[in-house]
Parts: sequence; structure tokens; C-alpha cells
Amino acid sequence: MHLKQNESSMTSLISAFGRAYHSRYDSPKIFDDYMAEAVITAQEFAEIRANMIKGIAFFNPELALQYQDDPEAVLKWITQVQLSPTALGRSAYCEGILLRELALGVGQVVILGAGLDTFALRHSSPDHQPEIFEVDYPATQAFKRKRLLDAELEIPGHLHFVPMDFTRRFSYAALSAEGFNLQSRTFFTLLGVTYYLTKEETASLLRDLFHVLPSGSSIVFDYADEGLFETQGLSGRVEKMVQLAAASGEPMKSCFAYGELEQLLEQAGLLIYEHLSPADIQEKFFSSRNDYLSAFETIHYIHAVKK
Repeated sequence: MHLKQNESSMTSLISAFGRAYHSRYDSPKIFDDYMAEAVITAQEFAEIRANMIKGIAFFNPELALQYQDDPEAVLKWITQVQLSPTALGRSAYCEGILLRELALGVGQVVILGAGLDTFALRHSSPDHQPEIFEVDYPATQAFKRKRLLDAELEIPGHLHFVPMDFTRRFSYAALSAEGFNLQSRTFFTLLGVTYYLTKEETASLLRDLFHVLPSGSSIVFDYADEGLFETQGLSGRVEKMVQLAAASGEPMKSCFAYGELEQLLEQAGLLIYEHLSPADIQEKFFSSRNDYLSAFETIHYIHAVKK
């Protein structure tokens, strides 16, 4: 996944837009990122909103006609059906486990592909501050620093920015320079990344991450199952997600059968502690809603732990 620097910033902006929209308009909340809006300018929010509305003919031509005089209804449909479900569900799942791991004594957290993540801004209580290392492209991190500065948000002392294209080659040198402790039990998050890597790149990254760390270190990530390239999904949303990725020049490259992923993790010294299928995700995060939000087909979540 070698995004050009401006595309990387754009991806993180659109993700933040989805979280901000949910926090502002949806109820009940699946994942309330109340800080997301602070890292997007009002102009960006308006521009992304306008582009989403303009894109309705691609996502749902019938709805485009039906709601041609109701842009808010169009925006709600696109955001809740296409844009937000995966980001909200995986963030809720990941953060729940992260908070549990911290309570069990994990001392450091590495957020791979952090983008405009706000965890460190929302969790900076003085009593327990884990060291948080955000890893992303140098340009994305410069963009985020400027965002925090513009929003007059202080960068917490326990937050460390580590510029790196970890999808090409992961190295602990840059993390260690920021105070990362190789002897400390570590929690990793890798959200929205595996789709854009080849299977070999994913396997290599997992080996690089865990070979030197103590047992009990773990990772949460999402992945696509073997239905990724055949499934249409609700209103064709899975197919459209794949088409959009290809059109942007960053095609989705890999999907896994469960047994195949289990084997790949085993080779990296990891055991699957928990696996959520789309049906599990629907039940856990999206049940009893009266809006469009529902778990994305073909997308699964994994929590894997080093033996």
C-alpha cells in the first residue's frame, strides 16, 4: 500500500469525516469519536460532504432521483451504507480491546497507519498514560501535527509520532529512538491496511512486528474474506468499495480464508484469541438500529496474541 502523500492525507480526512458525522448525527453511537471534528477544518467537512452528495449517482442511481431535492438524506445514505460501517465497527472493537489490555497492564500501544486517530487525545488521564506510538507516512504525520496546532490542541506527552512507510519495511530503530521498549508487552492496531497488502507483505509485517517482543503482546486488525472480489453486498457496496480502490490507483490486493490466516499467524508465532465474522459484528455493534448502518459483508476482525 504505497499511497502518495496527499492521497494518504485524503484517506485519513475521509475516515475522520465518517467518524465526525457519526458523532454529530447518528444515534445510538457505535463509536463516539467526539474529537474527530476538531482535526478537520469546517471547509474540509463541507467539501467532503459536497463530494459525497455528488457521488450518489455512482452509489445508488435510484436514490439519486428519489432524493434529488434532499441532500441531507443522500449524505446520510452514503455515509451510513458505504463510508462508515467498517471504520466505526472496527474502531469500536479495537478500542474496547485496547482499554481492556491497558487495564491488564500493557504499557505501550503502536497504532500502525494512524492517520488522524484521536485515541491519545481522548485518553490522556494522568493516572494511567500508556506510551502511544503513531506510525504513518511522514507527510501524513506532518499534516496531523499541523492539524493539532491549528485546532490549538496540545500534543500529549505520552504520544510519539514515528514517521515510517511500515508497509515497505518495518523497523524498530525509529520506534526505539522515540522511547519504545522492546521488553515491554505491546498492543498493536492495524486497521484498514491488510486489504492493500499482498499476503506475503502481511505475513512479513507480522513476523517483523512480533519476533522480538515478549509473549502476551497482541494485535487487532481487520481483513477481507475470500468473498471480497465476488460479493456485491447491500446496494452493491462491497463491489463499489473494490472498484473505488482500483480507480484511485490503490487496488485491494488480498483476501483470506480463515484457515489460511490462522496458518499465517501461526508462522508469526501468534494465536487467534478472538475472531468476529460479519454476522458477529452485526450482532455486537449494529443490531436493533433503525437507520442504514449495518456490518459490512466480507469484513472480519481478529485479535491475535503472541504465544
